[in-house]
Amino acid sequence: MAPGVGAMAHIGKMIKAEFERMPRSYTVARFARQLNCRRGNIYDIFKRETIDTELLERISRLLGHDFFRDLSDELSRERTADRPGVR
Repeated sequence: MAPGVGAMAHIGKMIKAEFERMPRSYTVARFARQLNCRRGNIYDIFKRETIDTELLERISRLLGHDFFRDLSDELSRERTADRPGVR
Protein backbone atom coordinates (compact mmCIF):
# COMPACT_ATOMS: atom_id res chain seq x y z
CA MET A 1 0.00 0.00 0.00
CA ALA A 2 1.33 3.44 -0.88
CA PRO A 3 2.31 5.79 1.95
CA GLY A 4 -0.57 7.98 3.06
CA VAL A 5 -3.16 5.71 1.45
CA GLY A 6 -5.70 4.26 3.87
CA ALA A 7 -7.29 0.87 3.48
CA MET A 8 -10.64 1.05 1.72
CA ALA A 9 -13.69 -0.73 3.01
CA HIS A 10 -14.07 -4.39 2.15
CA ILE A 11 -16.71 -4.10 -0.58
CA GLY A 12 -17.73 -7.75 -0.36
CA LYS A 13 -18.54 -7.39 3.34
CA MET A 14 -20.52 -4.24 2.58
CA ILE A 15 -22.54 -6.06 -0.10
CA LYS A 16 -23.13 -9.03 2.18
CA ALA A 17 -24.34 -6.77 4.99
CA GLU A 18 -26.78 -5.01 2.67
CA PHE A 19 -27.94 -8.35 1.21
CA GLU A 20 -28.67 -9.60 4.74
CA ARG A 21 -30.95 -6.57 5.30
CA MET A 22 -33.16 -7.74 2.43
CA PRO A 23 -36.36 -9.71 3.16
CA ARG A 24 -35.72 -13.40 3.86
CA SER A 25 -37.57 -14.23 0.64
CA TYR A 26 -34.72 -12.58 -1.30
CA THR A 27 -32.41 -15.58 -1.45
CA VAL A 28 -28.87 -16.01 -2.71
CA ALA A 29 -30.30 -18.12 -5.53
CA ARG A 30 -32.64 -15.30 -6.58
CA PHE A 31 -29.85 -12.72 -6.33
CA ALA A 32 -27.64 -14.97 -8.48
CA ARG A 33 -30.37 -15.38 -11.11
CA GLN A 34 -30.79 -11.61 -11.30
CA LEU A 35 -27.03 -11.18 -11.76
CA ASN A 36 -27.02 -14.03 -14.29
CA CYS A 37 -24.51 -16.10 -12.34
CA ARG A 38 -24.36 -19.11 -10.02
CA ARG A 39 -24.92 -19.08 -6.27
CA GLY A 40 -21.25 -19.79 -5.70
CA ASN A 41 -20.36 -16.55 -7.47
CA ILE A 42 -22.45 -14.61 -4.95
CA TYR A 43 -20.49 -16.11 -2.06
CA ASP A 44 -17.31 -15.19 -3.96
CA ILE A 45 -18.55 -11.59 -4.28
CA PHE A 46 -19.09 -11.48 -0.50
CA LYS A 47 -15.38 -12.35 -0.05
CA ARG A 48 -14.00 -9.78 -2.52
CA GLU A 49 -12.05 -6.77 -1.33
CA THR A 50 -12.45 -5.12 -4.74
CA ILE A 51 -15.06 -5.30 -7.49
CA ASP A 52 -15.62 -4.19 -11.07
CA THR A 53 -17.64 -0.96 -11.24
CA GLU A 54 -20.15 -2.37 -13.75
CA LEU A 55 -20.91 -5.29 -11.44
CA LEU A 56 -21.14 -2.95 -8.45
CA GLU A 57 -23.65 -0.81 -10.33
CA ARG A 58 -25.82 -3.87 -11.07
CA ILE A 59 -25.62 -4.99 -7.44
CA SER A 60 -26.45 -1.47 -6.24
CA ARG A 61 -29.57 -1.41 -8.40
CA LEU A 62 -30.71 -4.88 -7.32
CA LEU A 63 -30.22 -4.22 -3.62
CA GLY A 64 -31.46 -0.64 -3.82
CA HIS A 65 -28.32 0.68 -2.16
CA ASP A 66 -25.71 3.16 -3.41
CA PHE A 67 -22.37 1.50 -2.64
CA PHE A 68 -20.61 4.19 -4.67
CA ARG A 69 -21.84 6.80 -2.19
CA ASP A 70 -20.62 4.67 0.71
CA LEU A 71 -17.16 4.44 -0.82
CA SER A 72 -17.11 8.16 -1.64
CA ASP A 73 -18.18 9.06 1.90
CA GLU A 74 -15.43 6.86 3.31
CA LEU A 75 -12.86 8.51 1.06
CA SER A 76 -14.02 11.94 2.25
CA ARG A 77 -13.72 10.86 5.90
CA GLU A 78 -10.20 9.56 5.28
CA ARG A 79 -9.14 12.81 3.60
CA THR A 80 -10.54 14.84 6.47
CA ALA A 81 -8.79 12.63 9.02
CA ASP A 82 -5.50 13.09 7.16
CA ARG A 83 -5.85 16.90 7.34
CA PRO A 84 -6.71 18.04 10.89
CA GLY A 85 -8.74 21.24 10.96
CA VAL A 86 -10.22 20.61 7.49
CA ARG A 87 -13.91 19.83 7.21
